[in-house]
Amino acid sequence: MRSIFIAVAWASVVIGCVGIVVPLLPTTPFLLVSAAIFARTSPRFETWLLSHPTFGEPISAWRQRGAIPTKAKVLAVTSMLLSFSILLWLTQPRLALAAIIALAMMACALVVVTRPSD
Repeated sequence: MRSIFIAVAWASVVIGCVGIVVPLLPTTPFLLVSAAIFARTSPRFETWLLSHPTFGEPISAWRQRGAIPTKAKVLAVTSMLLSFSILLWLTQPRLALAAIIALAMMACALVVVTRPSD
């Protein structure tokens, strides 16, 4: 079972790394999942991830203070707005569905914006 969790954590690291170059694919949530799994299954891999020059600081900031860097907040909210705009433009959903989606995205944006910043 441990090896399955480690495989899932590494898959999450890979998806997170792909998210660096693929627009609208988030990086940080996948790395947070990886760190959480590694914390329970492999201290060595957890240490590697936390000491990584690029990924370590955001993961540590989230763990210690629930903090999201300001740049990441701006990118997240902008991506949500862009995604919603594209949805409206390409699919033209019914008003009720558009309102539900807008409320869900606004709730997510509110969570992101109200987190402490670094």
